[in-house]
Amino acid sequence: MRPFAYERAADPGAAATAVVDGTDAMFLAGGTNLVDLMKLGVARPAKLVDVTRLPYDRIEHRADGSVLIGATVRNSDLAGDRGIRERFPMLTRAVLSGASGQLRSMATTGGNLLQRTRCPYFQDVTKPCNKRDPGAGCSAIGGGHRDLGVIGTSGSCVATHPSDMAVAMAALDAVVHLRLAGGEERAVPLHDLYLLPGDTPDRETVLEPGDLITGVELPPPPDGAAMRYRKVRDRWSYAFAVVSVAALVTTEGGGSLREIRLALGGVAPQPWRAHQAERMLAGHRPNRELLLAAAEAEFASARPLPGNEFKIGLAADLIAASVRDLMADLVAEERR
Repeated sequence: MRPFAYERAADPGAAATAVVDGTDAMFLAGGTNLVDLMKLGVARPAKLVDVTRLPYDRIEHRADGSVLIGATVRNSDLAGDRGIRERFPMLTRAVLSGASGQLRSMATTGGNLLQRTRCPYFQDVTKPCNKRDPGAGCSAIGGGHRDLGVIGTSGSCVATHPSDMAVAMAALDAVVHLRLAGGEERAVPLHDLYLLPGDTPDRETVLEPGDLITGVELPPPPDGAAMRYRKVRDRWSYAFAVVSVAALVTTEGGGSLREIRLALGGVAPQPWRAHQAERMLAGHRPNRELLLAAAEAEFASARPLPGNEFKIGLAADLIAASVRDLMADLVAEERR
């Protein structure tokens, strides 16, 4: 590992100044992604600015049913919070599906959202990669395709965002709270935090140097909502999603969907909100044929590679199974 300077920020302003004024300085929270990339030689910051002592380590449950999750709340504390377990069970399941217990005890909310979109070629500094070296080319497109993205990708990058937590938050309509480098505060929907790769895959979010995530706000879940997170992975423990689905539904008379939210993981460079599928399903009774047609419409713009076409069919099956199970849960609840 290359030598680097270390500074512990005393307040948000000092943290921003240290990153903006520093040469190749980066924020450090849990370090579960950043330190790994430093060991591999992918990330080479000259200075790390530790933000774990800033006042963003609490979970605030509000009277209106919303919750504000501080950026430095550890993943293990988030998953174990009683209010989150009871009112946002999809988020609890997603967090517990990610990494190992040891990593969850270090990883933070903000860091989880900002972990790098990546593939094995990004992490191998001997291979050309547009994310590491813009204009160098994408080794993944001519390499092994199985775990790469199928939608939202470009000719410059086909990597996927690895977060489970972010997929659940996308389906929960999360809003990310930011403190900008100049001291202004801003709130952006989670979807708007991320940038698709296009011709600039090295830039993954709208954040500028010195901008800091301070928290994530979840609005109250809809009345009567049922929600679920389902993840397909190669092994039960400590594996990224091949495909994952976060689903939330509410129903109205006759068993039709009043509201449906779907977010996908393992298929795109960001947590993928399936808006097209949602529009096709809302207001209808979701039989298998309609569910599969909605999934097909969602992936109409997909650009699968020869080794990962199966992800589209797998995602469709997961969407169908998740929605059917949630509808069954709601019917069972009504009969109690």
